[in-house]
Amino acid sequence: MLTVHHLRQSQSERIVWLCEELGLDYELKLYDRRADNRLAPDEYKALHPSGTAPVITDGALTLGESGAIVEYIAGRYGEWRLCPKADDDNFAQHLFWFHFANGTFMANVMMELSARATGAKELPALAQDRKARAWQQVEDQLGKTAYLGGSELTTADIMMGFPLTTMRSLGPYSIDDKPNIQAYLKRIGERAAYRRAMEKAEPGFTPKLD
Repeated sequence: MLTVHHLRQSQSERIVWLCEELGLDYELKLYDRRADNRLAPDEYKALHPSGTAPVITDGALTLGESGAIVEYIAGRYGEWRLCPKADDDNFAQHLFWFHFANGTFMANVMMELSARATGAKELPALAQDRKARAWQQVEDQLGKTAYLGGSELTTADIMMGFPLTTMRSLGPYSIDDKPNIQAYLKRIGERAAYRRAMEKAEPGFTPKLD
């Protein structure tokens, strides 16, 4: 039985959303963050050597890392739906955004959160520039296509969803000057699978869609 171990307000919401988009039968286990430091509880850290979210178990398998889990589920249970084929015009675009999510975008976000945690009042100039460029890339792409992976939702959108939404609740970032991202998040919020996923994964939490 595929089990998604979801740490509240973390990257593992991606996996719940993916399962809902694919209409899969899965078990969902919720874990609350510690009250003293907002980190994962010891019970969650014990699931995988990395000690971070997301984590799934599937029979004897325990798997971490968002990208690996998304590809595993899409291939093993989803017949690669939501993943453009190699001869698809959007294949390269999909690949770029799928890997950009954690390789660049989340790396910038975590850099900023780490800087704030050490008392920094602002990011170094290089980090500020990279952050601005990353957000502008997303804004520019969504002025060309309805979804980051092309004209239809792909696993690239699943990967990018968390840093564009829930992550902004943890490290505030205004998108008032990003009309394309605003319109995109409205489309995401209208998806029945996304609404189901957030209701299951984050009861009592309002998704950050504006």
